[in-house]
Amino acid sequence: MKRRPLPKLLYADAKGNIFDHPYLCMAGMNGTEPVLPEDVELIPLPEDSRLFTIPQTPPIAWDERQRRFATVETVREGRRDMRIQAVSAFMAPGYVRTLLPACDYSRKKVHLPLWSYTAVGWDEETERFVVAASRVDTNENWLPRNYDDRLLDPLVRQRVAEFPGNRLLVQLARCAVDYHCFAAKNLFYRRWEAPIPTSPACNSRCLGCISLQPSDCCPSNHERISFVPTPEEICELMLPHLNEADEPIVSYGQGCEGDPIMQAETVAEATRRLKSATSRGTVNFNSNGSFPDRIRLLCDAGMDSFRFSLNSVREELYNAYYRPVQYRFAAVEESLKVAKAAGRFTMINYLVSPGVTDHPDEVEKLLAFIGRTGVDMIQMRNLSSDPDFYIRRMGVKGRGIGMYRMMQRIKEAFPRIQYGYFNRTRENFFPEGFEKGWPID
Repeated sequence: MKRRPLPKLLYADAKGNIFDHPYLCMAGMNGTEPVLPEDVELIPLPEDSRLFTIPQTPPIAWDERQRRFATVETVREGRRDMRIQAVSAFMAPGYVRTLLPACDYSRKKVHLPLWSYTAVGWDEETERFVVAASRVDTNENWLPRNYDDRLLDPLVRQRVAEFPGNRLLVQLARCAVDYHCFAAKNLFYRRWEAPIPTSPACNSRCLGCISLQPSDCCPSNHERISFVPTPEEICELMLPHLNEADEPIVSYGQGCEGDPIMQAETVAEATRRLKSATSRGTVNFNSNGSFPDRIRLLCDAGMDSFRFSLNSVREELYNAYYRPVQYRFAAVEESLKVAKAAGRFTMINYLVSPGVTDHPDEVEKLLAFIGRTGVDMIQMRNLSSDPDFYIRRMGVKGRGIGMYRMMQRIKEAFPRIQYGYFNRTRENFFPEGFEKGWPID
Protein backbone atom coordinates (compact mmCIF):
# COMPACT_ATOMS: atom_id res chain seq x y z
CA MET A 1 0.00 0.00 0.00
CA LYS A 2 1.32 3.40 -1.00
CA ARG A 3 1.64 5.66 1.98
CA ARG A 4 -0.04 9.04 1.94
CA PRO A 5 2.13 12.12 1.38
CA LEU A 6 3.86 13.31 4.53
CA PRO A 7 2.56 16.48 6.18
CA LYS A 8 4.62 19.60 5.68
CA LEU A 9 6.98 21.11 8.24
CA LEU A 10 5.56 23.88 10.40
CA TYR A 11 7.85 26.69 11.51
CA ALA A 12 7.48 30.09 13.14
CA ASP A 13 9.14 33.45 12.67
CA ALA A 14 10.53 35.55 15.51
CA LYS A 15 7.08 37.03 16.22
CA GLY A 16 5.43 33.61 16.53
CA ASN A 17 3.65 33.64 13.15
CA ILE A 18 3.32 30.06 11.92
CA PHE A 19 3.92 28.89 8.34
CA ASP A 20 4.08 25.58 6.48
CA HIS A 21 7.14 24.83 4.37
CA PRO A 22 6.62 24.43 0.59
CA TYR A 23 8.48 21.12 0.32
CA LEU A 24 10.17 20.06 3.59
CA CYS A 25 8.14 17.50 5.56
CA MET A 26 7.16 17.02 9.18
CA ALA A 27 9.40 14.92 11.38
CA GLY A 28 9.03 13.86 14.98
CA MET A 29 11.43 12.93 17.74
CA ASN A 30 11.47 9.63 19.59
CA GLY A 31 13.94 9.93 22.43
CA THR A 32 17.03 11.56 20.96
CA GLU A 33 16.44 10.57 17.33
CA PRO A 34 14.37 12.23 14.59
CA VAL A 35 11.90 9.85 12.93
CA LEU A 36 9.16 9.92 10.32
CA PRO A 37 5.64 9.63 11.75
CA GLU A 38 3.73 6.53 10.68
CA ASP A 39 0.32 6.88 9.04
CA VAL A 40 -1.39 5.21 12.00
CA GLU A 41 -0.17 7.88 14.43
CA LEU A 42 -1.14 10.96 12.40
CA ILE A 43 -4.50 12.39 13.45
CA PRO A 44 -6.15 15.80 13.02
CA LEU A 45 -5.16 18.27 15.71
CA PRO A 46 -7.91 17.82 18.32
CA GLU A 47 -10.30 20.68 18.93
CA ASP A 48 -9.33 22.79 21.96
CA SER A 49 -5.62 22.15 21.36
CA ARG A 50 -3.03 24.92 21.11
CA LEU A 51 0.13 25.60 19.12
CA PHE A 52 3.34 26.91 20.73
CA THR A 53 6.75 27.91 19.50
CA ILE A 54 9.95 26.46 20.90
CA PRO A 55 11.90 29.71 21.21
CA GLN A 56 15.14 30.16 19.28
CA THR A 57 15.29 26.45 18.49
CA PRO A 58 15.50 25.42 14.81
CA PRO A 59 13.20 22.60 13.64
CA ILE A 60 14.35 19.33 12.10
CA ALA A 61 12.55 18.34 8.87
CA TRP A 62 12.54 15.44 6.46
CA ASP A 63 13.89 16.39 3.04
CA GLU A 64 12.16 14.06 0.56
CA ARG A 65 14.42 15.10 -2.30
CA GLN A 66 17.63 14.29 -0.46
CA ARG A 67 16.08 11.48 1.63
CA ARG A 68 17.52 12.75 4.90
CA PHE A 69 16.70 14.71 8.02
CA ALA A 70 17.89 18.30 8.05
CA THR A 71 18.05 21.06 10.63
CA VAL A 72 16.37 24.13 9.17
CA GLU A 73 17.79 27.35 10.58
CA THR A 74 16.48 29.79 7.98
CA VAL A 75 13.97 30.08 5.16
CA ARG A 76 14.06 32.44 2.21
CA GLU A 77 11.80 35.45 2.71
CA GLY A 78 11.97 37.70 -0.35
CA ARG A 79 15.59 38.69 -0.71
CA ARG A 80 16.70 37.70 2.76
CA ASP A 81 17.09 34.63 4.88
CA MET A 82 14.75 34.64 7.90
CA ARG A 83 15.71 32.74 11.06
CA ILE A 84 12.97 30.38 12.20
CA GLN A 85 11.98 28.40 15.29
CA ALA A 86 10.21 25.10 15.86
CA VAL A 87 6.48 24.68 16.49
CA SER A 88 4.80 22.31 18.94
CA ALA A 89 1.24 21.30 19.76
CA PHE A 90 -0.26 21.13 23.23
CA MET A 91 -3.18 18.76 22.80
CA ALA A 92 -6.60 18.72 24.39
CA PRO A 93 -6.89 16.11 27.15
CA GLY A 94 -7.70 12.51 26.23
CA TYR A 95 -4.91 12.14 23.66
CA VAL A 96 -1.48 10.61 24.18
CA ARG A 97 1.37 11.92 22.06
CA THR A 98 3.45 9.43 20.13
CA LEU A 99 6.26 11.74 19.00
CA LEU A 100 7.97 14.81 20.42
CA PRO A 101 8.63 17.89 18.27
CA ALA A 102 11.70 17.38 16.10
CA CYS A 103 14.19 20.19 16.62
CA ASP A 104 17.81 20.80 17.50
CA TYR A 105 17.47 20.96 21.26
CA SER A 106 21.19 21.72 21.63
CA ARG A 107 20.43 25.24 20.34
CA LYS A 108 17.68 25.84 22.89
CA LYS A 109 18.49 28.78 25.17
CA VAL A 110 15.54 28.65 27.60
CA HIS A 111 14.11 25.96 29.85
CA LEU A 112 10.67 25.18 28.49
CA PRO A 113 7.72 25.48 30.90
CA LEU A 114 5.62 22.56 32.16
CA TRP A 115 3.60 21.71 29.06
CA SER A 116 3.48 18.47 27.08
CA TYR A 117 5.06 19.06 23.68
CA THR A 118 3.82 17.13 20.63
CA ALA A 119 5.01 16.86 17.03
CA VAL A 120 2.71 18.75 14.64
CA GLY A 121 2.59 19.32 10.87
CA TRP A 122 0.35 20.61 8.07
CA ASP A 123 -1.62 18.19 5.84
CA GLU A 124 -1.98 19.81 2.43
CA GLU A 125 -4.63 17.33 1.22
CA THR A 126 -7.05 18.04 4.06
CA GLU A 127 -5.80 21.57 4.80
CA ARG A 128 -5.55 21.03 8.52
CA PHE A 129 -3.00 20.58 11.27
CA VAL A 130 -2.08 17.01 12.19
CA VAL A 131 -0.32 15.63 15.26
CA ALA A 132 1.48 12.41 16.15
CA ALA A 133 -0.95 11.07 18.73
CA SER A 134 -3.59 8.51 19.65
CA ARG A 135 -6.88 9.03 21.44
CA VAL A 136 -7.05 7.00 24.64
CA ASP A 137 -10.18 8.40 26.32
CA THR A 138 -13.48 9.55 24.84
CA ASN A 139 -14.66 11.41 27.97
CA GLU A 140 -15.22 15.01 26.84
CA ASN A 141 -16.04 16.46 30.27
CA TRP A 142 -12.56 17.96 30.57
CA LEU A 143 -12.51 19.92 27.31
CA PRO A 144 -11.91 23.67 27.79
CA ARG A 145 -15.15 24.57 26.03
CA ASN A 146 -17.05 23.17 29.02
CA TYR A 147 -15.54 25.72 31.41
CA ASP A 148 -17.04 29.15 30.80
CA ASP A 149 -15.65 31.49 33.44
CA ARG A 150 -18.53 33.90 32.91
CA LEU A 151 -20.69 31.38 34.79
CA LEU A 152 -18.15 30.72 37.52
CA ASP A 153 -18.00 33.91 39.59
CA PRO A 154 -21.64 33.92 40.82
CA LEU A 155 -21.34 30.22 41.70
CA VAL A 156 -18.19 30.86 43.76
CA ARG A 157 -19.96 33.64 45.63
CA GLN A 158 -22.94 31.38 46.25
CA ARG A 159 -20.85 28.50 47.63
CA VAL A 160 -18.82 30.82 49.88
CA ALA A 161 -22.07 32.16 51.31
CA GLU A 162 -23.33 28.61 51.90
CA PHE A 163 -20.19 27.49 53.75
CA PRO A 164 -18.71 30.51 55.57
CA GLY A 165 -15.48 29.79 57.39
CA ASN A 166 -14.64 26.61 55.46
CA ARG A 167 -10.91 26.91 54.71
CA LEU A 168 -11.03 24.17 52.09
CA LEU A 169 -13.61 26.14 50.15
CA VAL A 170 -11.37 29.21 50.20
CA GLN A 171 -8.51 27.10 48.81
CA LEU A 172 -10.66 25.63 46.03
CA ALA A 173 -12.12 29.03 45.13
CA ARG A 174 -8.59 30.28 44.60
CA CYS A 175 -7.73 27.20 42.53
CA ALA A 176 -10.82 27.73 40.36
CA VAL A 177 -10.54 31.50 39.88
CA ASP A 178 -6.80 32.22 40.02
CA TYR A 179 -5.29 28.97 38.72
CA HIS A 180 -8.17 27.92 36.43
CA CYS A 181 -8.20 24.36 37.75
CA PHE A 182 -10.99 22.51 35.93
CA ALA A 183 -11.52 20.08 38.82
CA ALA A 184 -11.94 22.95 41.27
CA LYS A 185 -14.40 24.60 38.90
CA ASN A 186 -16.43 21.39 38.86
CA LEU A 187 -17.04 21.77 42.59
CA PHE A 188 -18.74 25.12 41.98
CA TYR A 189 -20.58 23.90 38.89
CA ARG A 190 -21.60 20.88 41.04
CA ARG A 191 -20.80 18.27 38.43
CA TRP A 192 -18.30 15.52 37.56
CA GLU A 193 -15.00 15.17 39.43
CA ALA A 194 -14.20 17.59 42.27
CA PRO A 195 -10.91 17.81 44.19
CA ILE A 196 -10.13 17.32 47.88
CA PRO A 197 -6.66 18.76 48.57
CA THR A 198 -5.55 17.72 52.06
CA SER A 199 -1.76 17.73 52.34
CA PRO A 200 0.83 20.52 52.47
CA ALA A 201 3.59 17.90 52.64
CA CYS A 202 4.99 15.37 50.18
CA ASN A 203 7.63 12.66 50.35
CA SER A 204 8.53 12.97 46.67
CA ARG A 205 10.49 15.80 45.08
CA CYS A 206 9.30 15.47 41.50
CA LEU A 207 11.21 17.21 38.74
CA GLY A 208 7.87 18.37 37.29
CA CYS A 209 6.04 19.31 40.49
CA ILE A 210 3.58 22.11 39.74
CA SER A 211 3.02 23.23 43.35
CA LEU A 212 6.50 23.21 44.87
CA GLN A 213 9.63 23.32 42.77
CA PRO A 214 12.98 23.48 44.57
CA SER A 215 14.71 21.73 41.66
CA ASP A 216 16.62 23.11 38.71
CA CYS A 217 13.64 22.37 36.45
CA CYS A 218 11.48 25.49 36.42
CA PRO A 219 9.30 27.56 38.75
CA SER A 220 6.05 26.08 40.03
CA ASN A 221 2.92 27.63 38.57
CA HIS A 222 0.86 27.90 41.74
CA GLU A 223 1.08 27.70 45.52
CA ARG A 224 0.44 24.56 47.53
CA ILE A 225 -2.27 24.27 50.18
CA SER A 226 -0.85 25.46 53.52
CA PHE A 227 -3.07 23.58 55.98
CA VAL A 228 -4.72 20.20 56.60
CA PRO A 229 -8.51 20.46 56.35
CA THR A 230 -10.57 18.72 59.01
CA PRO A 231 -12.88 15.80 58.19
CA GLU A 232 -15.75 18.20 58.94
CA GLU A 233 -14.52 20.70 56.35
CA ILE A 234 -14.12 17.94 53.78
CA CYS A 235 -17.54 16.41 54.32
CA GLU A 236 -19.29 19.78 54.44
CA LEU A 237 -18.22 20.40 50.81
CA MET A 238 -18.02 16.91 49.36
CA LEU A 239 -21.20 15.32 50.65
CA PRO A 240 -23.45 17.74 48.71
CA HIS A 241 -21.30 17.10 45.64
CA LEU A 242 -21.73 13.34 45.92
CA ASN A 243 -25.46 13.67 46.52
CA GLU A 244 -26.30 16.30 43.91
CA ALA A 245 -23.67 16.40 41.15
CA ASP A 246 -23.95 14.76 37.75
CA GLU A 247 -21.53 11.78 37.47
CA PRO A 248 -20.03 12.64 40.89
CA ILE A 249 -16.45 11.82 41.82
CA VAL A 250 -14.50 13.36 44.68
CA SER A 251 -10.74 12.86 44.53
CA TYR A 252 -7.97 13.26 47.05
CA GLY A 253 -4.57 14.11 45.59
CA GLN A 254 -4.52 17.29 43.51
CA GLY A 255 -1.97 19.54 41.85
CA CYS A 256 -2.34 22.13 44.61
CA GLU A 257 -1.06 19.83 47.36
CA GLY A 258 1.68 17.44 48.32
CA ASP A 259 0.59 13.83 48.62
CA PRO A 260 -2.58 12.91 50.56
CA ILE A 261 -0.95 9.72 51.78
CA MET A 262 0.84 11.98 54.28
CA GLN A 263 -2.58 12.72 55.83
CA ALA A 264 -4.00 9.20 55.67
CA GLU A 265 -5.78 9.36 59.05
CA THR A 266 -7.68 12.52 58.08
CA VAL A 267 -8.49 11.10 54.64
CA ALA A 268 -9.69 7.81 56.14
CA GLU A 269 -11.96 9.51 58.67
CA ALA A 270 -13.48 11.84 56.06
CA THR A 271 -14.00 8.90 53.69
CA ARG A 272 -15.72 6.82 56.38
CA ARG A 273 -18.11 9.69 57.04
CA LEU A 274 -18.84 10.25 53.36
CA LYS A 275 -19.48 6.57 52.67
CA SER A 276 -21.72 6.19 55.72
CA ALA A 277 -23.75 9.27 54.72
CA THR A 278 -24.41 8.37 51.06
CA SER A 279 -24.14 5.47 48.66
CA ARG A 280 -24.00 7.82 45.68
CA GLY A 281 -20.87 8.78 43.77
CA THR A 282 -17.24 7.67 43.71
CA VAL A 283 -14.46 8.47 46.17
CA ASN A 284 -11.00 8.26 44.58
CA PHE A 285 -7.45 8.52 45.90
CA ASN A 286 -4.59 9.88 43.75
CA SER A 287 -1.18 9.30 45.34
CA ASN A 288 2.39 8.16 44.95
CA GLY A 289 1.37 5.04 46.89
CA SER A 290 4.44 5.14 49.12
CA PHE A 291 2.89 3.51 52.23
CA PRO A 292 1.05 0.23 51.59
CA ASP A 293 -0.20 0.07 55.20
CA ARG A 294 -1.93 3.42 54.73
CA ILE A 295 -3.52 2.18 51.52
CA ARG A 296 -4.90 -0.74 53.53
CA LEU A 297 -6.35 1.77 56.01
CA LEU A 298 -8.03 3.66 53.18
CA CYS A 299 -9.45 0.46 51.70
CA ASP A 300 -10.98 -0.30 55.10
CA ALA A 301 -12.45 3.21 55.17
CA GLY A 302 -14.35 2.52 51.93
CA MET A 303 -12.23 4.17 49.21
CA ASP A 304 -13.59 3.14 45.79
CA SER A 305 -10.54 3.56 43.53
CA PHE A 306 -6.84 4.28 43.65
CA ARG A 307 -4.54 5.91 41.12
CA PHE A 308 -0.81 5.76 41.73
CA SER A 309 1.55 7.99 39.78
CA LEU A 310 4.79 6.89 38.17
CA ASN A 311 6.86 7.86 35.18
CA SER A 312 8.56 4.49 34.80
CA VAL A 313 8.51 0.96 36.20
CA ARG A 314 12.31 0.99 36.10
CA GLU A 315 13.38 1.95 39.61
CA GLU A 316 16.37 4.01 38.49
CA LEU A 317 14.21 6.17 36.22
CA TYR A 318 11.45 6.43 38.83
CA ASN A 319 14.00 7.63 41.36
CA ALA A 320 15.49 10.11 38.91
CA TYR A 321 12.11 11.80 38.42
CA TYR A 322 10.27 11.35 41.76
CA ARG A 323 13.36 11.54 43.97
CA PRO A 324 11.54 9.68 46.77
CA VAL A 325 12.18 10.49 50.43
CA GLN A 326 12.41 7.44 52.70
CA TYR A 327 10.45 5.09 50.50
CA ARG A 328 11.26 2.86 47.55
CA PHE A 329 9.54 2.01 44.30
CA ALA A 330 8.70 -1.45 45.67
CA ALA A 331 6.26 0.26 48.04
CA VAL A 332 4.28 1.63 45.09
CA GLU A 333 3.93 -1.84 43.60
CA GLU A 334 2.89 -3.26 46.96
CA SER A 335 0.23 -0.54 47.33
CA LEU A 336 -1.28 -1.58 44.02
CA LYS A 337 -1.39 -5.18 45.17
CA VAL A 338 -3.03 -4.18 48.48
CA ALA A 339 -5.75 -2.15 46.74
CA LYS A 340 -6.35 -4.84 44.14
CA ALA A 341 -6.59 -7.57 46.82
CA ALA A 342 -9.22 -5.44 48.57
CA GLY A 343 -11.31 -5.44 45.40
CA ARG A 344 -10.70 -1.80 44.55
CA PHE A 345 -10.38 -0.38 41.04
CA THR A 346 -6.69 0.32 40.47
CA MET A 347 -4.97 2.66 38.03
CA ILE A 348 -1.50 3.97 37.34
CA ASN A 349 -1.09 7.58 36.35
CA TYR A 350 1.64 6.77 33.81
CA LEU A 351 3.56 9.92 32.89
CA VAL A 352 4.66 9.06 29.38
CA SER A 353 7.23 10.45 26.96
CA PRO A 354 8.29 8.92 23.61
CA GLY A 355 11.73 7.37 23.80
CA VAL A 356 11.41 6.64 27.51
CA THR A 357 8.01 4.95 27.86
CA ASP A 358 8.40 2.88 24.68
CA HIS A 359 12.02 1.90 25.33
CA PRO A 360 12.32 -1.90 24.96
CA ASP A 361 13.48 -2.29 28.57
CA GLU A 362 10.54 -0.25 29.84
CA VAL A 363 8.03 -2.23 27.79
CA GLU A 364 9.30 -5.57 29.06
CA LYS A 365 9.32 -4.40 32.67
CA LEU A 366 5.83 -2.89 32.30
CA LEU A 367 4.49 -6.22 31.05
CA ALA A 368 5.94 -7.94 34.12
CA PHE A 369 4.60 -5.17 36.40
CA ILE A 370 1.06 -5.55 35.06
CA GLY A 371 1.28 -9.30 35.52
CA ARG A 372 2.35 -8.94 39.16
CA THR A 373 -0.12 -6.22 40.19
CA GLY A 374 -3.21 -6.90 38.07
CA VAL A 375 -3.69 -3.16 37.62
CA ASP A 376 -6.99 -2.36 35.87
CA MET A 377 -6.16 0.81 33.95
CA ILE A 378 -3.17 2.67 32.58
CA GLN A 379 -3.88 6.37 32.37
CA MET A 380 -1.61 7.45 29.54
CA ARG A 381 -0.78 10.96 30.72
CA ASN A 382 1.59 13.09 28.66
CA LEU A 383 4.47 14.10 30.91
CA SER A 384 4.61 17.89 31.11
CA SER A 385 8.26 18.84 30.98
CA ASP A 386 10.93 20.28 28.75
CA PRO A 387 11.52 17.20 26.50
CA ASP A 388 15.27 17.70 26.25
CA PHE A 389 15.65 18.24 30.01
CA TYR A 390 13.62 15.14 30.83
CA ILE A 391 15.40 12.86 28.37
CA ARG A 392 18.81 14.00 29.58
CA ARG A 393 17.85 13.52 33.24
CA MET A 394 16.58 10.03 32.47
CA GLY A 395 19.82 9.20 30.68
CA VAL A 396 17.98 8.10 27.54
CA LYS A 397 19.83 7.58 24.27
CA GLY A 398 18.46 6.48 20.92
CA ARG A 399 14.79 5.66 20.31
CA GLY A 400 12.02 3.35 21.46
CA ILE A 401 9.79 0.93 19.58
CA GLY A 402 7.09 3.56 19.05
CA MET A 403 4.30 4.56 21.44
CA TYR A 404 1.49 3.10 19.33
CA ARG A 405 3.38 -0.17 18.99
CA MET A 406 4.04 -0.19 22.73
CA MET A 407 0.32 0.18 23.49
CA GLN A 408 -0.52 -2.57 21.03
CA ARG A 409 1.97 -4.93 22.64
CA ILE A 410 0.58 -4.34 26.14
CA LYS A 411 -3.00 -4.82 24.91
CA GLU A 412 -2.11 -8.05 23.14
CA ALA A 413 -0.51 -9.45 26.30
CA PHE A 414 -3.28 -8.20 28.61
CA PRO A 415 -6.54 -7.78 26.63
CA ARG A 416 -8.42 -6.68 29.76
CA ILE A 417 -6.09 -3.77 30.51
CA GLN A 418 -7.79 -0.43 29.98
CA TYR A 419 -6.23 2.70 28.55
CA GLY A 420 -7.59 6.02 29.63
CA TYR A 421 -6.78 9.56 30.62
CA PHE A 422 -9.32 10.35 33.36
CA ASN A 423 -10.70 8.87 36.56
CA ARG A 424 -14.00 7.03 36.25
CA THR A 425 -17.22 6.66 38.18
CA ARG A 426 -17.89 3.29 39.79
CA GLU A 427 -20.52 2.55 37.15
CA ASN A 428 -17.85 2.83 34.45
CA PHE A 429 -14.95 0.97 36.05
CA PHE A 430 -15.52 -1.94 33.68
CA PRO A 431 -17.61 -0.66 30.75
CA GLU A 432 -18.89 -3.11 28.21
CA GLY A 433 -16.44 -3.71 25.40
CA PHE A 434 -13.35 -2.28 27.11
CA GLU A 435 -11.29 -5.40 26.39
CA LYS A 436 -11.63 -4.89 22.63
CA GLY A 437 -9.20 -2.04 22.28
CA TRP A 438 -8.87 1.67 22.78
CA PRO A 439 -10.53 4.08 22.99
CA ILE A 440 -13.78 2.83 24.48
CA ASP A 441 -16.53 3.83 22.08
